[in-house]
Amino acid sequence: MRGRNSVVRSLLALGVAVITAAPAIAQDESGFQTYLGELSRQAASEGVSRRTIDMVVPTLTYNARVVQLDRQQPETAPNAPISNFEPYRRAHVDAARIGQGRAAYQRERSRLQRIEAETGVPESIMVAIWGHETNYGRVMGGFDLPRALASLAYEGRRRDLFASEFIATLKMVDRGVPREKLVGSWAGAFGGPQFLPSVYLRLARDGDGDGMADIWTSEADTLASIANYFVNAGWRPGQPWGFAVSVPANLDRGAIANKSVAPRCPRVFDRHSRWKTMAEWRALGIVPQTRAWPADNVQATLLEPDGPGKTGYLLTGNYRVILDYNCSNFYALSVGLLADEVER
Repeated sequence: MRGRNSVVRSLLALGVAVITAAPAIAQDESGFQTYLGELSRQAASEGVSRRTIDMVVPTLTYNARVVQLDRQQPETAPNAPISNFEPYRRAHVDAARIGQGRAAYQRERSRLQRIEAETGVPESIMVAIWGHETNYGRVMGGFDLPRALASLAYEGRRRDLFASEFIATLKMVDRGVPREKLVGSWAGAFGGPQFLPSVYLRLARDGDGDGMADIWTSEADTLASIANYFVNAGWRPGQPWGFAVSVPANLDRGAIANKSVAPRCPRVFDRHSRWKTMAEWRALGIVPQTRAWPADNVQATLLEPDGPGKTGYLLTGNYRVILDYNCSNFYALSVGLLADEVER
């Protein structure tokens, strides 16, 4: 089949008038520049300084690559089958990540101990989040955040979200974050904890006392910010996130089925049983694989990610805090398991 250009040339040779559209990228750039005016007015109405707007906005051009990446994100059908957890666990709680996590854990012990004493968030949980999000600061993305977020807002499918996060990056500049620091993933997350700009404004913390929450290059700030996120999400000191258990084959799963529908991530929470105390789970024949029972009155749900006959997990309210960070059972389980390995 002949290409479009050769077809156009043939038509012109026959005297046929051909109307050619401007290249799509040129159309996008023109529309994008117009949209930036709207974003600037919105930013100003939310208190962003004119100095910051004039410094950042005129430098931006449309980034077609981030829009392409966003459109390529897979969408999960409501009734699509869920794969087994074990392959995911092997890939994400592997020897390399465990070894690097233990090295980071030992290297940062003095800071980690201080942060845990202040917040109640375990040292190993901070390290495990850091490891899962950015491989301990090694992979943090190289996209210009204002450009990426403005382009995604212009594309329009999730305009409110990305416009709000774009304006949050401008507020970061107003707060003193250098413009050149605004680099991260294509979808707007950045730094060791992979915070979105709005989360940075609320929860990022200065962990080394230099006056700035530099979650790009400061390990102390990264760890303090992760802990602050967990405190804000309701972490309960002194409770485990959960633990592996053996489930008796005769357990009546219908009797413990969850009857409620979660308003957020229903597909994730639908896999959990109803809440029971540790004493009640013990009476049902559940047996811990790796640790002693917590206090009898601690509440937990049961998750069997690979189905009956495989390892199950009793999950406390602190597991729900990990889900607040990333609402995926596979993610939250692997964070908890990596944390256990890091401090082993």
